[in-house]
Amino acid sequence: MKPITFPVLDVKMVPIKKVLANDYNPNKVAYPEMQLLRYSIEQDGYTQPIVTYYDKKNDAYIIVDGFHRYRCAKEYFHLDEIPVVVISKDIKHRMASTIRHNRARGTHQIKDMSVIVKDLTEFGWSDQKICSELGMELDEVIRLKQITGLKEAFQNHEFSKSWDEFEKKYYPDEVSEEVNS
Repeated sequence: MKPITFPVLDVKMVPIKKVLANDYNPNKVAYPEMQLLRYSIEQDGYTQPIVTYYDKKNDAYIIVDGFHRYRCAKEYFHLDEIPVVVISKDIKHRMASTIRHNRARGTHQIKDMSVIVKDLTEFGWSDQKICSELGMELDEVIRLKQITGLKEAFQNHEFSKSWDEFEKKYYPDEVSEEVNS
């Protein structure tokens, strides 16, 4: 087995104008996830450097992993410098590294996410707070709450009055009879 290296111990700040996207990364991020990444960086800062390859000929850092963190730095935060680590690999191995980084992130398991949503609810977070902090839509939070059990998950939930409004609109005589009884 090849010895393990630690490029993460050599993080350096480099001018963002010297950092370039690679031309092979198939990874795309949907708008809500990009906004969540932006929010995450706003809340926690840059917790991971951008993985790059240094191209001596062009004096440029080519992104291997972290393109979307780079986009946030450039498009949202207008940073002059960003943290990078450098790996020295030929193009085919850089391409493989990019795919490994993308795939190794994995996905969030629905059951595990439902437990997290349940716990946050028990800690007193509102549905809106959970939505904003985790980058979710309200219907997603509600679906995850349903997985862990309706009674506890919805005990503090304010439900729509739509059925009452429907009855008033389409059965006004019956509703007024119930009120008068």
